[in-house]
Parts: sequence; structure tokens; C-alpha cells
Amino acid sequence: MKKLKTILKYVFAVFFIAAGLNHFINPALYLKIMPPYLPWHLFLVYLSGFFEIIFGVMLLIPKLIRIAGWGLILLLIAIFPANIYMATNPQLFPHIPFTALILRLPLQFVLIAWAYWYTKQHDDERPLT
Repeated sequence: MKKLKTILKYVFAVFFIAAGLNHFINPALYLKIMPPYLPWHLFLVYLSGFFEIIFGVMLLIPKLIRIAGWGLILLLIAIFPANIYMATNPQLFPHIPFTALILRLPLQFVLIAWAYWYTKQHDDERPLT
């Protein structure tokens, strides 16, 4: 189980680092999904990208894994309104199948659970004493 958790940690970290970098490479993509009731759209796009990169990198640093897990949980909760906005306004996203917009909602909870996995130290990960 420890090996699987380690492999998935790297997958998770790379996913968030790449997604975070994309906020800076292609901010227009993220600006489109910002709910109109939120202020400072461009700032929030860059801020969320920054934290995706930071928490992704922190996952790779043993002493910071738990903090990264909690940070990712908070980040995933913070960006959830964008997923709701997309699902409730599918006409604004005709290039994305409606099914994908709906599936993003429960996927967010899967990602939160995945991040939560890294907030815990399991028995098979504790050093032998």
C-alpha cells in the first residue's frame, strides 16, 4: 500500500503543478469559468494557480506532505464554485459535454478524499522503532 500511495502522490503532485502552471500559460481558459459574483477574476486565477503549484511541490517534500494535503483540500473547496457555475450554465461551455460538467462535481470530492489521504500517516508508513 505504501508503494501505491507514493506513486499516486507523484501523480497528484504533477497534476496540480501542471494545472497551476496552466493558470499562468492560459489564464483566459480559467477566466471563462469564474463565477461573475466573484471579484478580481484575473487575480484569483493567478492566486489559485500559484497555490496549485506550491501545494503540488509541497507534496513532494516529506516534511510538508500533511500541510500540502490540507492546503489542497482548502483549495479544492475554494474552486468548487467554478465547477458549480459551469454545471449550472452549460450554455456558456458548449465545447464541453454536459455530462463532463456534471461529473466534475463528484470528481471534486474524489480529489478532496485523495488529498485527505496525504494528511494521514498510516501504520505501514511509520518508521520502525
